[in-house]
Amino acid sequence: QVFCEDTLDRSPVPGCFGKNGDITYLDWMLSAWGWTVSVSVLALLLALASGMIIGVLRTLPNNKWAVRFGNAWVEFFRNIPLLVQIFLWYHVVPTMFPAMKAVPGFVLVVLALGFFTSARIAEQVRSGIQALPRGQRYAGLAMGFTTFQTYRYVLLPMAFRIIIPPLTSEFLNIFKNSSVASLIGLMELLAQTKQTAEFSANLFEAFTLATLIYFTLNMSLMLLMRLVEKKVAVPGLISVGGK
Repeated sequence: QVFCEDTLDRSPVPGCFGKNGDITYLDWMLSAWGWTVSVSVLALLLALASGMIIGVLRTLPNNKWAVRFGNAWVEFFRNIPLLVQIFLWYHVVPTMFPAMKAVPGFVLVVLALGFFTSARIAEQVRSGIQALPRGQRYAGLAMGFTTFQTYRYVLLPMAFRIIIPPLTSEFLNIFKNSSVASLIGLMELLAQTKQTAEFSANLFEAFTLATLIYFTLNMSLMLLMRLVEKKVAVPGLISVGGK
């Protein structure tokens, strides 16, 4: 570690790495882990909410404008690279809308990552709904449910059970894709790893620790989603683990 001292009394300078334990490289990495989790979780919530809405819009019967809007959303956000979208949110949007200049870069990254992932989740929601027998929609309407209630109580609960495996992949991807935020100066895990490697000259150790953090984070999430998949599976209708 680097020890920063005052030139007059040789006392540790606040904010430097010191024998008194002011800040350590591990503190940097833990702080970066917190930023990564924060960005990923908020982007995931945004992606789930917007992706579910867009996915439902694409399956609405007798509403071609909703379907067209949903299709346009998916094609726009899915076919532009994530890195380009982050640069658009960070550099172009504040220029076009001056009020956005006051928005922190952290929020802009969440918006970019969330909307990018929402297009993929919307496609999965659409495929999950369309995989269900048509009789389920008709049964809901026959019971007197409105279209909203049919989706809320009949279609979406079953559709989300079907798409849990691909949703798990998207959850893992959103944590890994958060690393591109380092390119606009957000000190998440990858950016902090680079800085730690430069300051400490321990390139191997820094990136090994970052790799272990990413691996542990994603493995924990994957195991959690497997438990959820088994918990919500419908016996005789949805198989779990190929059984």
